[in-house]
Amino acid sequence: MTRILTPLVSAIALFAAAPAFAQDHSMHGMPGMAPPGEVPPAQEKKKDKAAARPRAQTPAPDATSAMDHSQHQASPAPQGDAAGQPQPASPAMPDMPGMDHSQHGQTAMPGMQMTGTALPAGNAPPPPPPSDHFADRDFPGAEMARSRDIMMKDSGGNNFGQVLLNLFEYQAHSGRDGYRWDGEGFYGGDINRLWLKSEGEGEFGRGIDSAEVQVLYSRAIDPYFNLQGGIRQDFGRGPDRTYATVGVEGLAPGMFEVEGALFLSTKGDVLGRVEGYYDQRITQRLILQPRAEVNFAAQDIPENDIGSGLVNIELGARLRYEFSRQFAPYIGVSYLRKAGDTARLSRLAGEDVHATSFVAGIRFWF
Repeated sequence: MTRILTPLVSAIALFAAAPAFAQDHSMHGMPGMAPPGEVPPAQEKKKDKAAARPRAQTPAPDATSAMDHSQHQASPAPQGDAAGQPQPASPAMPDMPGMDHSQHGQTAMPGMQMTGTALPAGNAPPPPPPSDHFADRDFPGAEMARSRDIMMKDSGGNNFGQVLLNLFEYQAHSGRDGYRWDGEGFYGGDINRLWLKSEGEGEFGRGIDSAEVQVLYSRAIDPYFNLQGGIRQDFGRGPDRTYATVGVEGLAPGMFEVEGALFLSTKGDVLGRVEGYYDQRITQRLILQPRAEVNFAAQDIPENDIGSGLVNIELGARLRYEFSRQFAPYIGVSYLRKAGDTARLSRLAGEDVHATSFVAGIRFWF
């Protein structure tokens, strides 16, 4: 009977211990580690020694120790100097990987002063220029005012001038070949200037067909445009005319040189003109200049072969090569088309109403 019970008890003990063998014991071989519920011998000895001593009061664990501080940055406490005075806190620690900064920088920290491009947009006027000068406290005011005037003249406000002959060309077209010029010059400062303009054309062997000279006073109305007024004198074939002139000239958006003017003659004739050109730089020396001009008239002027309405349209393109900025030969093409009553008057006189010319000339300024 004993021989039968002994194997049976051993089998029951083996089946009861099977779940314990299925547990993960990968960490049980490390120093200081013990299975759950088992106290290591070293700790058991310490526990016995501690029980012999009076129990010290242990502070309660900090409730905040269980909080997740992985996203927080440590702010160093202010440090004191040798005298014990508090010093500013050192800069914050660098950002930890994985932190979300998508909302940072959108609001200013309390007490932070905004400067430069961080300032909000506004339309407040600029502060007035100072009316007092620090040097006047130690030096005579009149002498310092004279010195400031000299400085302003040296730094700006000087008078200067320029002469530009934009077109000075030979024109080859059907019939007699011709010539043309278009130039201007000015003298003055940044605000006020005196302008002299001239343009005209003619045919070889017949003299000047039409020409004009304008003397204008120019006043800057903004950084890009000038208001002009003065006198225009015509000469050439037909009766001469004198006109009062008012117009604008300047640099339009896109770097287009534009000009518009109205002319009132001593006979009551009213003419108008709009023209513009653009310098398209192909290389540093090769420039293409498209050009357009449109002329109008308020009434018929038969003695000058001008009809009311749209008088003519001229389109051209000139390609120049700048050996220097001041001197550039060019070649190109120009197309002139008369319109309206002016074209009718030209047909009655047996003249062409349109013409295409191949041109060659030079452009220079000084």
